Amino acid sequence: MRFVHTSDWQVGKVFRFADDSTQSVLQDQRLEVIGRIGRLAREHGAQAVVVAGDIYDHEIPVDRTLRQPIERMRQFPDLCWHLIAGNHDPNVPGGIWDRLHAIGLPDNIVAHLDGRPAPMDPAGAAWVIPGGLKRRHVATDPTADMDSAETPAGVIRVGLAHGSVRDFGSDEVQNRIAIDRARRAGLSYLALGDWHGQQRIDERTWYSGTPEIDGFDRGGDGGGHALVVDLAGPNARPEVTSHRVGRFVWHRDSATLTQEQDIAALEHRLRNIDPQEAGHVLVWLSVRGALSLEGLQAYQDMLDALGSALRLLRVDGEPTLLPHADDLDLFGTGAVRAAAAILSERAGEGPEEQRDIATAALRRLALMVGAGDSRKGAAS
Repeated sequence: MRFVHTSDWQVGKVFRFADDSTQSVLQDQRLEVIGRIGRLAREHGAQAVVVAGDIYDHEIPVDRTLRQPIERMRQFPDLCWHLIAGNHDPNVPGGIWDRLHAIGLPDNIVAHLDGRPAPMDPAGAAWVIPGGLKRRHVATDPTADMDSAETPAGVIRVGLAHGSVRDFGSDEVQNRIAIDRARRAGLSYLALGDWHGQQRIDERTWYSGTPEIDGFDRGGDGGGHALVVDLAGPNARPEVTSHRVGRFVWHRDSATLTQEQDIAALEHRLRNIDPQEAGHVLVWLSVRGALSLEGLQAYQDMLDALGSALRLLRVDGEPTLLPHADDLDLFGTGAVRAAAAILSERAGEGPEEQRDIATAALRRLALMVGAGDSRKGAAS
């Protein structure tokens, strides 16, 4: 039996830090990745796709959002898609799953809501044993009934659940799953959802992670993938291979800038995250340091360029102005230079608020002088 394991699609997720244009693209790709998962399954000859919860990001999506993932899965009638409810889309009365039942699911989509085992493929060689959630948080183990779940003799038993086998750094753990559930329940494989990064718990227990990375803390732990699982038989060791299906790269970086070489090095580093597809890269950058006025202008030019190249550039902090005698040469002679000298002096001493105001004024003055020089050059 060969199938694809995925989870945590989070369709309808809101990215509050992004502008409207970026938000729209990120939300769209959470749908488009479903097609990439389907094509991955076809390319590898998989018979089914198991989705371990959190198809949706919240419990009350609008009708269009409700239907969109269903329509994406409908486009793959040769694959059987097995779904369970997660903590973001629990099977509560009058909720998402009742609405989907009223609409009617295509024949190739099975929502496992009652906890009963069901055939995973037409031949019945493998059976899904579901452990979906009926509330956002439950005190009991959602996989506990898998131990006694009855399936025909000699079939491959695939558990499908949503919850946490460990805290993953969180102070409060809900929907706790026994870490040895696969062994206890005689499972050939336990497909888990909830953790958005890919995780191997043991040879029979995996988190697939979200197929489209959705945060800057997910870039380094295998998010953006789906798992192709091969099971030669009920007792065979699973062969699990990870395949990238996500479109975006999320990257956190930091830099201390003290000279223009530092700016060039930072730009080179960020442009080479994905040099062929910079528009697929989101960067959260933390900056500190001190630069001359000319250095600050070079830094701003770099931000303007990268902000246009990358899908998103989010910046925390900024280098301060370290006044330099050569900076005044940018202003020529006369009243403008005299004003710049006063601002430069105030930017280098006194209360922080005064320094910030003086620095901003000095940079604006430099931009005005530069624009004037450009116009003169164009006229000549």
